[in-house]
Amino acid sequence: MHQRSERLIMSSPMFSSAMNEVESAARRSREASFRLQGIELEKKNAALDAIIDALTDDRDRIVDANLKDLERAAKNGLAKPLLKRLRYDDQKLEESIESIRSLIDQPDPIGVVLKRTELDEGLTLEKVSCPIGVIGIIFESRPDALLQISTLCIKSGNAVLLKGGSEAELTNRVLADSINDAIVGVDRRFEDAVQLLSTREEVIKLLELDSLVDLVIPRGSNELVKSIKEATRIPVLGHADGICHVYVHEDADPEMAARVCFDSKCQYPAVCNAMETMLVHQAIATRFLPKMAEEFSKAGVELKGDEDTMKIIGAKPATEEDWTAEYNDLMLAIRIVSSLDQAIEHINSYGSHHTDAIVTQDEKSATKFMDEVDSSSVLWNCSTRFADGYRYGLGAEVGISTNKTHARGPVGLEGLVIYKYRLSGRGQIVAAYSGENARKFTHRQLS
Repeated sequence: MHQRSERLIMSSPMFSSAMNEVESAARRSREASFRLQGIELEKKNAALDAIIDALTDDRDRIVDANLKDLERAAKNGLAKPLLKRLRYDDQKLEESIESIRSLIDQPDPIGVVLKRTELDEGLTLEKVSCPIGVIGIIFESRPDALLQISTLCIKSGNAVLLKGGSEAELTNRVLADSINDAIVGVDRRFEDAVQLLSTREEVIKLLELDSLVDLVIPRGSNELVKSIKEATRIPVLGHADGICHVYVHEDADPEMAARVCFDSKCQYPAVCNAMETMLVHQAIATRFLPKMAEEFSKAGVELKGDEDTMKIIGAKPATEEDWTAEYNDLMLAIRIVSSLDQAIEHINSYGSHHTDAIVTQDEKSATKFMDEVDSSSVLWNCSTRFADGYRYGLGAEVGISTNKTHARGPVGLEGLVIYKYRLSGRGQIVAAYSGENARKFTHRQLS
């Protein structure tokens, strides 16, 4: 955000009002987070069941609100990839419901004893999973993200403050109302567990509330993610770019490689786990690229390539910027490489450490690729589109993280918990373990 426009916003009466409202909402979220820690698994699953019923009952209202959002966004010139993400029709609603059913089947992530240690006889230490607390989510376009995130937070015992893009305002409001009516109807302790913010001013204030908000997860453009990381002291979990690769090794089965590459690019090009650069070994390039280019041409994919690629197929010249481009559309950069090592070097240099795949029949080459490519998901002989919380069996995801602390890859329930230590004793005191004739710690690991 430009400094001048930010100063104007912060000096306005509207901003002062937003500050008070969002701080009040955050305090209510904090109080809700304390209540949520004690809610039983049966109640959490009942709340998720109630959300499914509410979505089914409110189906027409949800789809109608989304059609109005789409119409307004199209008139305002919203980019085509964002329009695709904004669409929330009957099929997307069914996918959300199926995702919630899958989440219900997941075990409770809270109260799991991760480690037990006997410090001394009758003095036992447990490391136990617990909710993070209050999570702020800032996302663009995708109404299904609101449902995924809200239901994951309910199951993991976290309170959530949601800020969606203005382009999805009507859809988000209907979804948030449906969720809140459903969960509060199951148990009053869910009150204020899911709150929807509405203005840009509220986001600015939210990012200042490091004493009330424990984690911020942005989902959207790399500009959005970078701006949030720069604007807050709250820990931020997410990824700025989704620059994903598929590398076709010299011994790859051409038909398998074609299926994997086509799905990685074309199954849904507007998402962060779609392939943006295809790397092809020079030994297979003349056999593989013409047929692959033909398939891409039928799907309307615009191809850009290095000099070696352009000698084989009709591609536009790729610039240095294309190797770091996240197109989120039917565009693809292609580079021919001379070795597995060169492919790995390219991915680690230009990629975003998100999701990268190799197609090969050689296990040794696949193992080297998966060991040395520094990404949150590395795949062998399958589409990059599998890098997803639902497809990974996590129930759903709040986003995909390229961080190397706390959580990495698709972040599901396990990424929304932290842990605490619980020490149980029989009146032991530290003085007994110091000085002359001190008692000795056993530090024995227990099952």
